[in-house]
Amino acid sequence: MSLGYPSFLWALLVLAIPILIHLFNFRKTTRVYFSNTRFLKQVKEETTKKRKLKQYLVLLSRLLFLFFLVLAFCQPFLPAKEQMADQQNIVIYLDNSLSMSSPAGEKKRALDEAIQMAQNILDLFPANTRYRLITNDFAPFSNSYKSKEEVGDLLSQIKLSAISRSASEITRRINDKHITLFWLSDFQQSTFGPPVNVDSTWQVRLVATELEANPNVFIDSVYLENPFAITGERNTMKVRLRNVGRKKIEGLVTKLTINQVQAASTSVNIEPNSFTEIPFDLASGLKASNTGVISFSDFPVSFDNEFFVALNFTGRLGVLEIKSAAAPTYVEKVFGNKDLFAFRSFTASNLNYSLLASADLVVINGIDKIEGPLAEAINSYKTNYGALLLVPGTKPEVGSYQQIMTLPLTKAAPSEQTELDKPDFQNPIFYHVFEEKTATIAMPHASPVIEWGADRSAVFKFKNNKPFLSQFGKTFLMASPLEKGFTDFYNHALFVPVMYRIAAQGKKSEQPLYYSLTTTTLTLPSDSLIGEDPLRLIGAQEIVPSQRKNNGAVVMELPKDEVSAGFYRVTNKKDTLGLLAFDLDKNESLLTQLTPEAAKTNLGGKNNISLFKASSVEAFSTEIKERYLGTPLWKYAIVLSLLFLLAEVLLIRFLK
Repeated sequence: MSLGYPSFLWALLVLAIPILIHLFNFRKTTRVYFSNTRFLKQVKEETTKKRKLKQYLVLLSRLLFLFFLVLAFCQPFLPAKEQMADQQNIVIYLDNSLSMSSPAGEKKRALDEAIQMAQNILDLFPANTRYRLITNDFAPFSNSYKSKEEVGDLLSQIKLSAISRSASEITRRINDKHITLFWLSDFQQSTFGPPVNVDSTWQVRLVATELEANPNVFIDSVYLENPFAITGERNTMKVRLRNVGRKKIEGLVTKLTINQVQAASTSVNIEPNSFTEIPFDLASGLKASNTGVISFSDFPVSFDNEFFVALNFTGRLGVLEIKSAAAPTYVEKVFGNKDLFAFRSFTASNLNYSLLASADLVVINGIDKIEGPLAEAINSYKTNYGALLLVPGTKPEVGSYQQIMTLPLTKAAPSEQTELDKPDFQNPIFYHVFEEKTATIAMPHASPVIEWGADRSAVFKFKNNKPFLSQFGKTFLMASPLEKGFTDFYNHALFVPVMYRIAAQGKKSEQPLYYSLTTTTLTLPSDSLIGEDPLRLIGAQEIVPSQRKNNGAVVMELPKDEVSAGFYRVTNKKDTLGLLAFDLDKNESLLTQLTPEAAKTNLGGKNNISLFKASSVEAFSTEIKERYLGTPLWKYAIVLSLLFLLAEVLLIRFLK
């Protein structure tokens, strides 16, 4: 124990006063008259002993009262574990990620508690201490040290941020020596990242805000049943909800809003720590770019109750036919819808090879022999661009086909047309093609001119299991020419939808329904760009990211600190090229916390890292004062002083 003002110990001389009073006893004697003096000696002896015991107890009470009263003015305290004089540069990392919006007790957000704790740090240290405040935004103010007043103003302006930071990002950002770091966070297990070793010159103080154990539901993923969103086609959006709580969620109303108009709504139940999937049918009249918002009400953790998706429907697909003769073909008839397709047809001898780059689908139709230059151009197209459909001629030269098809192709023996086998309804090619998936459907007939062995995953097969139409990535191969005498497929009801799906496979403008805010780069097609003007992202704010052109596409580097959740239109000059949706990182919705001990271990676990056990602002205030100011004892001295004063009064009043 130490004394704040030891000079007050001179006041202990007052202890002599009650001693002198006791010794000289200034009280007047009282004369007592007795009628009989026979018992005088006995009474005198007994009362003298009792009176002396009472006087000693009263004297002791008075001495202890004065002693503890003087000691209280000396300000006794237990010495602090850490010296404030050593804390010249203090760094405060304040986690303001969205998970800190969760309740942390007394109906307060965890962020509000962390801000109050940071204010307690400012109030504790001397006025000449310099502070550096760092939040998840990595704002410019975090680059330098500031005064107590400046940091106090910054604390009053802190808001929640959609940006999550790992431990390695935070330690790299600090990049200082010989500092004291107060790390105020909920220490989310999902965002903390891999273990790091903090600088050995740092004194790290971990302050954890303990979140209440609330259930949380969030959207894990969204996808389209038919991934090729084409104007006019029906489609279904699948929404996967996840419940990470220990309690079953019942009657959760989930809504889909498209272009700010509610399109669908449903109620679901979700078991604890499980998933459920919701289908939403999309209207067939959607065109171009559409905003989709999936929302529900999940209290009290509500920061992840909205999910944004960009529904970009392709207006027209580019189809290029390369044929042997100038006569119209069935391919031209099926892709003749100008609202859906930009169709062009050329003979092999009259083809401009530069047109291949702008095509989503190239159809080689009825060519018996593929010449070397055309094969070279087709191979380049397959590598860099869209889809390819090879329909053989009536007298194919298999060797020329193998320049673009690395398959064991052989000529098929002449045969009569036979009926194809029933298709695999699970193949994505057939999504939404059939109203009813029945085995009684009538199938087309065909007679093959080429063969390439067994293919269990073929789109269509003969009943002897030999393939009629096979898919190899974005390349499709047909066994028969599209001519009368070889097949009636071109007259069958399946012909149009299957050809449409083949064309959709090559859609180069395909963009994900959404991006995470953790996305660092994204690629957009640049076929329609003119000039060198950069692409702009216009949403909650306008962003001009750094970008470069590469193989007919624009690669953009996204500034993590600027993009927020929501929609952004991609513009070039005055033209809108597409719509992008950005959503929160789903790891932020996983609220499981690391224990302070585990966080210390993940930061290196050395002796320069210590923990604050406080679970509230008040407890933290007490603990930090004990660490840096010591434990004051003057209150206890006052209480003891008053207790002994009370003891004196009771002794005089009741001890006879």
